[in-house]
Amino acid sequence: MPLSPDQQSEIDEARAKPRETLRCVAPGLEAALYTAHPVLDHGFVRVIDYMGDDSAICQAARVSYGRGTKSVSNDEGLIRYLMRHWHSTPFEMCEIKLHVKLPIFVARQWIRHRTANVNEYSARYSILDREFYIPAPEHLAAQSDINRQGRGTTLEGETAARVLEILKADSARAYDNYLTMISDEGQQGLARELARMNLPANIYTQWYWKTDLHNLFHFLRLRADAHAQYEIRAYADVIGQIVAQWVPIAWRAFSDYRLGGAQLSAPELAVLRRMLKGESVSEEGSGLSAREWREFHALFD
Repeated sequence: MPLSPDQQSEIDEARAKPRETLRCVAPGLEAALYTAHPVLDHGFVRVIDYMGDDSAICQAARVSYGRGTKSVSNDEGLIRYLMRHWHSTPFEMCEIKLHVKLPIFVARQWIRHRTANVNEYSARYSILDREFYIPAPEHLAAQSDINRQGRGTTLEGETAARVLEILKADSARAYDNYLTMISDEGQQGLARELARMNLPANIYTQWYWKTDLHNLFHFLRLRADAHAQYEIRAYADVIGQIVAQWVPIAWRAFSDYRLGGAQLSAPELAVLRRMLKGESVSEEGSGLSAREWREFHALFD
């Protein structure tokens, strides 16, 4: 169950009491406020609160640039200019607070983005639910032969079934032992803060995660990339859909210049210029490493 009955009751109550406000609102996001968007097998993402919209980005930019922005004819043109030239400060004027339920191993990747405010569910105070992430068969894969931190071919047949059975059995056994250790029936139960060490990394945790739009875009640029681990990418994709409802103009600019764009190094740019002039450039004569050469060609495949 992605949401507990108490959480669903809280959402229903909040959505049943709309409030008048003088601050700017994003209609697309207002329609989805508090709603849980399912991710993976037991996870979700939902918006708790936000500040600002596309107009807030422009307002901040025009304060900082003064009369220099008079030549920008509309908000979309200004936002695309800011994105294209890496002017990040105006995007920091928008903030969003998310409630996320996610496996602990995904949370440990996520927390590497240290530019957010985070408050996580406390397993010292509360007992964690019996909910574990078990991959769908199509997401079980062998280690990649060419990427030390990536996946290769999908596991099939008996091999996949054996792995799934191990994951399920180990998760259940660890949780049963967790409950046994903290139980105070006929014994002095172990402290929750100690018992939690025996839980596997695929158990679900929850947190509130608040960040500004600039740093959220940085998170999405890395985690919505095709090379990111599937599990965190699933969350990034859902958050991207939320951002598109919140700041649609900024999202389009981000999609064009970051997600769908590419950045070239000086040597790569030099190779491209030579090619555009009609020169045949080989890997040996490019000045690029073998990996740089592969990645350069992958941009145009």
